[in-house]
Amino acid sequence: MKRQFVLVFTFVTALSLLLAACGGGGGKIQVATDATWPPFEMLDENTKELIGFDIDLMKAIAEKAGLDIEFVNVSWDPLLSGMATCQYDAAISAMTITEDRMKEFAFSEPYFAAGQIVTVRIDNTDITGKDSLPGRKVGAQLGTTGDIQGKDLGAEMKSYDDIGLAFQDLMNGQIDAVIADNPLALGYIAKNADKLKTAGDVFTDENYGIAVCKDKPELVEQFNNGLKAVQEEGLIEDLVAKWLQSNQ
Repeated sequence: MKRQFVLVFTFVTALSLLLAACGGGGGKIQVATDATWPPFEMLDENTKELIGFDIDLMKAIAEKAGLDIEFVNVSWDPLLSGMATCQYDAAISAMTITEDRMKEFAFSEPYFAAGQIVTVRIDNTDITGKDSLPGRKVGAQLGTTGDIQGKDLGAEMKSYDDIGLAFQDLMNGQIDAVIADNPLALGYIAKNADKLKTAGDVFTDENYGIAVCKDKPELVEQFNNGLKAVQEEGLIEDLVAKWLQSNQ
């Protein structure tokens, strides 16, 4: 009888560990984000809690999909490398779906269309768009689409861990322009309307998606199901009104 109990106990314990390792059985799903990209992800200055478009969206998707998630705030480069090695289960961080990234990890269906735009100081008349950037000192967040685009355009790039520092350097005259996602750039311009403006039009066509560890294809399906449900309820439009239109 005692031996039978030990065998049953051992089996149950092993099964519990297996389920936890597979992401079932109630284990939390770690979702990485780089909270330096307002209004999509940022830290509330008062509560120090994560807030933003992506945070609200991910919480809603998780609720619809019946997933227990926890956010991990990590800088951009470690976020990308952590996703490639499945250190995190998923990531939502205004991340553009690209062919190179799809080689490293999986993606959900797109949830937001964005694009790169150039921001300059309000008194700048020399830079009129992306074609004016070759040879100019241009800031972007390290490893982002803006950083890649700037190098391709022949700009003298200065890469930042925090995009806010790039806009600060721009206002202080340390660099000539910043390349960043359109919604983010408009947010900074709205807060500094007497100092910053856009130059030219949005010049890329990009889509944000939720990154998922390649070892967890079931998560992609769960996220897609949750995303479809919140889209049908009009949540994306509500979040645009809350986080984007209110900042412009």
